[in-house]
Amino acid sequence: MTATSVSGHVAQGRSAARELSVGEFQRIAALLLREAGIELTEGKLPLVHSRLSGRLRSLRMKSYGEYCDYIESDGGKPERLEMLSVLTTNVTRFFREPHHFEFLRKTRIPELLDILKRGAPVRIWSAGCASGEEPYSLALTFLQEIPDIARYDFRILASDIDPTILRAAAAGLYPERSLSQVPEEQRRAYFTRADTDADLWSVGPQMRELIAFRRLNLIGPWPFTRPFDVIMCRNVVIYFGAETKAEIWARFVDQLKPDGWLITGHSERLTDDAANRTELIHTTTYRRRTASAKPKEDTTCH
Repeated sequence: MTATSVSGHVAQGRSAARELSVGEFQRIAALLLREAGIELTEGKLPLVHSRLSGRLRSLRMKSYGEYCDYIESDGGKPERLEMLSVLTTNVTRFFREPHHFEFLRKTRIPELLDILKRGAPVRIWSAGCASGEEPYSLALTFLQEIPDIARYDFRILASDIDPTILRAAAAGLYPERSLSQVPEEQRRAYFTRADTDADLWSVGPQMRELIAFRRLNLIGPWPFTRPFDVIMCRNVVIYFGAETKAEIWARFVDQLKPDGWLITGHSERLTDDAANRTELIHTTTYRRRTASAKPKEDTTCH
């Protein structure tokens, strides 16, 4: 690979004007870091080139330099959102990492039901919800254990930075193959066939009324008025740099009730302040320590 382009030659039939230079990549990476906290290494240059080439065609731009000038301008805000949507990865599915939902069902939901029965609110947050399978899986898990949960003060917040994928999540339409991990009984009870396409299933009202979808940038302000009982943020913070990761984990812990849970992705671990204020109770599942609880002595061999 040359120092100025994706490959050492211009692909046949493609204009050299649409090659992405290292300098242009760095401008795009700097904007993504500033806007979303996401770090792109130079090894991602071919991926960025591939994913943004369609945006250049849509905008009828002749070069990535022109595109960079546009997204950096005051009038480029809508395209910055489009760029964010194209460059962020939204890989998810119903009941992904099923052990989290099973542990939640057996261990946490009975505790939360007691809270609900006392008339107190219970709040769950699916942070980085992508196309919605995670918050709907949470809703299904709670409905399985508490079928009449709508009568209580219970809500799930589902947030994402990408407005395009968030609209798809709120629409709640999924092809049949996407529901392969949803038990048949739950599919019959909480989904309906879409009128427009026999292969599509629509999320039913029992789940919809439990979830509020909101756009939220994790590196921006969090306009919450009350803490959460459970926060699920899986495979999102992994894309941030070390300093931003530590800050986000700490903010999540701040946002938990005492003894609240924070559930992360399979390759993510809490660090620094967040690690000191939580205890690991299950695979990548952390409970916030109460003020009186002290960290356990580290018996790990060094």
